Amino acid sequence: MPSAELRVVRNICPLDCPDTCSMRVTVRDGVAIGLKGDPDHPFTRGFLCQKMAKYLDRVYGDDRLMHPLRRVGPKGAGRFERITWDEALASIASRFAAIADSPDGPQAILPYSYYGTMGKLQASSLDRRFFHRLGATKLDRAICASAGGVGYEYTVGRGRLGADPMGTPRCRLIINWGSNTAHTNSHHWSLMVEARRTQGATIVTIDPFRSPTARRSDWHVAPRPGTDAALALGLMHVIWREGLQDGDYLARATVGADMLRRRVLEEYPPGRVAGITGVDVATIEALARKLATTRPSLIRLNYGMQRHGGGGMAVRTIACLPAIVGSWRDHGGGALLSTSGTYDFAMDRLTRPDLSPPGTRTINMNELGRALAGELPGPPVKALYVYNSNPAAVTPDQRRVLAGLGRDDLFTVVHELFRTDTADYADIVLPATSQLEHVDILGSYGHHDVMYNAPAIAPLGECRSNNDVFRALAARMGFEAGLFPDDETLIREALHGGPTLAGITPERLMAEGAVRLNIPADYAPFADGAFPTPSGKCELYSERMLADGMDPLPTYTPPLEDPQARPDLAARFPIQLLSPPREQFLNSTFANNPRHRAAAGDPTIELADEDARSRSLGEGQWALVYNDRGAFHARVALTGSVRPGVAVATGIYWNRLVPGGSNANSTTSSALADMGGGATFFDNLVEVRAAAAPPTLQES
Repeated sequence: MPSAELRVVRNICPLDCPDTCSMRVTVRDGVAIGLKGDPDHPFTRGFLCQKMAKYLDRVYGDDRLMHPLRRVGPKGAGRFERITWDEALASIASRFAAIADSPDGPQAILPYSYYGTMGKLQASSLDRRFFHRLGATKLDRAICASAGGVGYEYTVGRGRLGADPMGTPRCRLIINWGSNTAHTNSHHWSLMVEARRTQGATIVTIDPFRSPTARRSDWHVAPRPGTDAALALGLMHVIWREGLQDGDYLARATVGADMLRRRVLEEYPPGRVAGITGVDVATIEALARKLATTRPSLIRLNYGMQRHGGGGMAVRTIACLPAIVGSWRDHGGGALLSTSGTYDFAMDRLTRPDLSPPGTRTINMNELGRALAGELPGPPVKALYVYNSNPAAVTPDQRRVLAGLGRDDLFTVVHELFRTDTADYADIVLPATSQLEHVDILGSYGHHDVMYNAPAIAPLGECRSNNDVFRALAARMGFEAGLFPDDETLIREALHGGPTLAGITPERLMAEGAVRLNIPADYAPFADGAFPTPSGKCELYSERMLADGMDPLPTYTPPLEDPQARPDLAARFPIQLLSPPREQFLNSTFANNPRHRAAAGDPTIELADEDARSRSLGEGQWALVYNDRGAFHARVALTGSVRPGVAVATGIYWNRLVPGGSNANSTTSSALADMGGGATFFDNLVEVRAAAAPPTLQES
């Protein structure tokens, strides 16, 4: 008998995580039989999170979609019949053509996607070209990081440049601000632990929730939700009051230092900041002194703090601190929100925004419920094409989103690996490839490598990649074939970018797997005091913000739903609910996997002991969490992780797979943040009461 063919293929984790791990997949006779981290990758260094370590369970899951489906039951019931690809493509193309030719025109068609895959090809190339060429409504993909990204760029300039994570082991002070790094950026966390071991670094976590990262840190500071900007301003007050600022760096590398100094000294004394944040004066002063007198120091910003009405201003304010204390001088020092801006991919060549007709409207993805209800300007949404996302589970104001998805006159297509909550509402369901089944290239928002993903196995069943589907649909619609080239051509177009991609070719990526950007080994973007802003300096005072109708200086903007700012609302709904990720899931990905669901257990609501006692709630008891927008069931968890008046419900669970049939997004709002159209998931006042055991699972 001939020996089995055995080979090892480099793959890259495609999910919405800054680590972008390199993996090695072992394949025997066309079947993936093993998957592990790539020990040769300098950042991810051979280990994977518990989710991706079991990724083959997802690839070969019993519930994997394997062929196209057409709905045969009511929307939401999840009843389908098998059809051919020819039938599916013909149905989609004919419906899109009819809508485009109707009085409402192509803007009645809405694509909806996010980062179920972050590959440059499968997330941001032919999909955009197809919908731009069609003339469809454009989607503002603002559900995650847009508010903080805009706030950060107002301060340090375009590109969201920041500290090099590979320099973290040199640091002696590391502040995780709004970041559960140990779970959501675990490879960076390992470098932080290395800094503690080798440099004696102090690790601080600033988070209203005593997260796993906070528990493993040397110091946990717990402000009230949404008050991070006030805390940062209080730190500035102490630094300037005690003369601890880096005067030389401020003088040559910033604008507006004197105006900011006056503001914080007059308006944000520690006593007032303590009243806003709930952090005592002694802690504010001690943290300010530690930050100002320890170098190298890194502030690892993340996205939790920006999911409030004042989230953009919060990130903008915190991003001023490294310039005030001079920590940008050092490799590894300064602030890090995302490394994504360092990549000079030729994204306009990939996405072709020039194909979209002038005046085409844009819909913010956070307002999907309003869009489907016809509450936004422009024609009604008559067709929805969903890929790389599960909006029925992850989008705010869930009750309104589900009502919109249930419209009989809405034609919905879902391209997915599994029958998600969203797929249950589809008219046509298309089976998607996994990362092992298609080619792609990726950047990262947590390190500085460009990475190549080679197909490890052939597509299972009748699964097709995003790009393959859009090529087929473009042909059905009669679009120019030259606009929809093969994937190798797209890779070359993506790499035909700016200087950080110099010398990175498809051939080199295929040979090496991962290649660091063309930046120095000791990369420190602002060590010389030059910033990519209009002034060329770090803008503590921003003329652009003034022109955009905002306060040009850092300030504190209260959350939209806050007991201090909205005592009327808090009288009815007194608990500030946070809904960060659960360790076993990544957004809603993996929430259908039996292994991960078993590890995650039932949904929980973490409450302070006194909040539970006052509501006669005990450990493990079922509770109903509710406000005017909706409600969900969760078991009470008394973990000591939150202060009174704050609760945490980690997720995101699929509605169909949890008792009661709804998740935490049934209570979240579609209100937008102060910048970038960002989401306000954590501006969420609720009440909690005891509940009977909820209805059984709705899974069919």
